[in-house]
Amino acid sequence: MQQQYKQVKIYTDPELADDFKKACAKKGVSMASVLSEFMRKYTRSTAAKKTALPDYSEKRQRRAAIKKIIEQLERIRSNEENYRDAIPPNLRYSTVYNAADDAVTILDEVLERLDLY
Repeated sequence: MQQQYKQVKIYTDPELADDFKKACAKKGVSMASVLSEFMRKYTRSTAAKKTALPDYSEKRQRRAAIKKIIEQLERIRSNEENYRDAIPPNLRYSTVYNAADDAVTILDEVLERLDLY
């Protein structure tokens, strides 16, 4: 029975990748064999601990949901800013104007914090 392989792409710091490549060459082993052995050991140790591996598809779904929320908040912020800017000059700094201005400020802060994720 012929063994089938699956390609795994790894993105890492270029300096670390170069050092890894040199270390493998020095030892006379392939990078794939070292990584495969690491994956085997990691998988066995994780299974022994009975801990689930991270579900990256769930993480992607959460990120997509957050992105949609950010887009909605940006639209709301833009609408609120347009509303505030359309308030006539004689009502500037009135209760209505201050409420709209506070909403824009709060939405800016929320969007800034969400941008960190």
